[in-house]
Amino acid sequence: VQLQASGGGLVQAGGSLRLSCAASGRTFRIYGMGWFRQAPGKEREFVAAIDDRDTYYADSVKGRFTISRDNAKNTVYLQMNSLKPEHAGVYYCALDPGRSGRWLTQSRTYDYWGQGTQVTVSS
Repeated sequence: VQLQASGGGLVQAGGSLRLSCAASGRTFRIYGMGWFRQAPGKEREFVAAIDDRDTYYADSVKGRFTISRDNAKNTVYLQMNSLKPEHAGVYYCALDPGRSGRWLTQSRTYDYWGQGTQVTVSS
C-alpha cells in the first residue's frame, strides 16, 4: 500500500488548507485512516482519524478541522480552517487495514504511512 499526501503549503493565520491522502496498491474494504502532525523538535501527535462509522479528533483541532473520506477514490481529506501557527508541521497520513475506533488515535496502530506534507502558518 502506498499513501500519497498532498495539499500542504504556506497560509496566513486564520486561513484554510485541505490535505488529501490517496491510497494505492492493495486496498481494503474496511480500514481506518488518520492524520498526524510533527512539529520541529516535537513528537508526532494525533490530529484526526476516520473509520467506517465515526470520526475522531484531537482536542486542539475540534471545531476547526474536518476529516472525511471518499471510498471510491481511496482518499481521505483533512479540511483545516482557522489555522493557527501552532497547527504548523509536517502532516502524515496513515492507514490501518484492521482496526477502528479509538485505536486510530495512536500512531503505533498504523501499518502504512505516507511521506508527509508540510504545513506552514504565518502569524
